[in-house]
Amino acid sequence: MNEILHKPWAVEIEDLVKNFGAFTAVDHISLKVRKGEIFGFLGPNGAGKSTTIRMLCGILVPTAGKGKVSGFDIFTEPEKIKENIGYMSQKFSLYDDLTVEENLDFFSGIYRLSRGIKKERKEWALQMAGLQDRRESLTRNLAGGWKQRLALGCAILHEPSILFLDEPTSGVDPLSRRSFWDLIYEMAGRGVTVFVTTHYMDEAEYCDRLALIDQGKIIALGTPAELKTRYMPESVWELETDHLHEALGVLQEDAGVTGQPPARVPESSLTEVAVFGNTLHLVTRREEDLSTYIPALLAARGIATKRLEQIEPSLEDVFVSLIEARGK
Repeated sequence: MNEILHKPWAVEIEDLVKNFGAFTAVDHISLKVRKGEIFGFLGPNGAGKSTTIRMLCGILVPTAGKGKVSGFDIFTEPEKIKENIGYMSQKFSLYDDLTVEENLDFFSGIYRLSRGIKKERKEWALQMAGLQDRRESLTRNLAGGWKQRLALGCAILHEPSILFLDEPTSGVDPLSRRSFWDLIYEMAGRGVTVFVTTHYMDEAEYCDRLALIDQGKIIALGTPAELKTRYMPESVWELETDHLHEALGVLQEDAGVTGQPPARVPESSLTEVAVFGNTLHLVTRREEDLSTYIPALLAARGIATKRLEQIEPSLEDVFVSLIEARGK
């Protein structure tokens, strides 16, 4: 990351807006992404991630604002942008009735690669994606993870300097997702800028920097570590119990988030309680120690506490906290 800090900007946008009639999908967002950086755009479905990506790729014309991608203006030079980027959409833009090799040949033609370069790049893409033995397989017969690798190979045949990945691992199994991120790291290691949208919180941890977006607005920007400290003033505690849902109900009532009058004693300051895997995450004021109060509260309802400890907040904790704060 320190090396990236000294590199020039690959993407620059200022007060970018996109309206669809009376609906504002992207609402005055500004950010900069350096060359060679893995930049994550994190947010729920409908937050404005894909709309932003399409404007940066020259597919959608912005309503207002300024922006450059690889030095080209997003308003006046969209075709130049398209020539210098790779783009992988949420839905695989592959042809199911073509073989793996035929898909690569087709995209080589779109990028107008010369015959010599085409052969070299095609073999590289097959090797990168681990598809050498599947070159004659129909694309429709590939599993999701292999389709994903092929789509990436097609997107980078022309060696773009910037790669836009829009929800690239949506619907793919965890092992394939991890393998795909290994390929992203490989691209970044070669100096390619990677701009990736995701709603998977664990994937966001792999990025150099992140922008959290909600309802078309950027609500936080920084490295994963910065987001957990700068934007999370509260403390997070993790609770393990054999009676998860019963404990959830008791603690939500104590936090006053059930619509019922809070049952808390004065020293309790729970602001949020949520299921996190097979545990509960409790959010409270940073200075408060829950180690005595919570087990006693649950014990009074006949619920035993197996484990309760303060933990580093996850990006999901940060995101939920920011969304909750915006709703108040």
